[in-house]
Amino acid sequence: MNGSRPIDVPDAFAASYGENGGASARAWIAALPGLAADFLDRWSLRLDGAAAHGMASLVLPVTRADGTPAVLKLQQVTEDNINAAPGLRVWNGDGVVHLLDHDPGTGTMLLERLDEARPLSAVAEDTAAVQILAELLARLVAVPAPAGFRQLADIAAAMLDEAPRAVPMLHDPAERQLVRTCASAVSELIGEPGDRLLHWDLHYDNILAGQREPWLAIDPEPLAGDPGFELLPAMHNRWAEVVATDDVTGAVLRRFDQLTEVLDLDRQRATGWTLGRVLQNALWDIEDGKTALDPAQVTIATVLLNRQGQGHHRY
Repeated sequence: MNGSRPIDVPDAFAASYGENGGASARAWIAALPGLAADFLDRWSLRLDGAAAHGMASLVLPVTRADGTPAVLKLQQVTEDNINAAPGLRVWNGDGVVHLLDHDPGTGTMLLERLDEARPLSAVAEDTAAVQILAELLARLVAVPAPAGFRQLADIAAAMLDEAPRAVPMLHDPAERQLVRTCASAVSELIGEPGDRLLHWDLHYDNILAGQREPWLAIDPEPLAGDPGFELLPAMHNRWAEVVATDDVTGAVLRRFDQLTEVLDLDRQRATGWTLGRVLQNALWDIEDGKTALDPAQVTIATVLLNRQGQGHHRY
């Protein structure tokens, strides 16, 4: 079905992915044209446009033999994405992109075609965008996680184990204390880690306009746990706009309250798991050699802690 047309791997993707992933990533990039050609033939697909890419995947617009538009997503199998296809099967298109076919050995997926030119970040009004995201997220986390998915309990335990070694790497004593506070919040919640099927990376650019529904989520990294662990990416969206409001505290609390209200979450627990997400990002940054925390996440954590300290809860 592919004919002789070569599959072009965008130079920027090959360079960034190869640089970040080492020898195995470079070998995978080199093999990509052949891998793509194999799946075009295997699944009777015809190329239907230029390749696109994210941080870790190549996406080819294709047409199926029956004329249905789709996308072929090629990615290395990693710990983060190994449950993506099983998660998509469990959700079965309810608020999320449909999985049409999957090859577990290579991680290759055939997915419903959405409008990549219309991410949720194109919705200018922030309250409306948060509402759309929250309503999709509520549908996703309504589903209990089946057995076999990664567990928030295990991830939280690993974070608590790592935090004491990581904290001294931060230059600012206030940031070191903030990370300890986040770890303390996680330690209080780890005994009740939750059992919902989480997306784990739902932000505005992981929601695209669709045809069968106005908006659908993409690129899940499924995890079994508490929905409160899902909120930080949405709160961190379009941070420059939050800063531009001249009322950062009000903007952060508005987003947090809107998300927790739509998802019907206990705000104290949601605060604790959001601090857990700040902890996770902090540990990743420190592992990458950084000695300071992301300022936006410091702000979000501080705003939530200040509210908690003032007793302004509606639990």
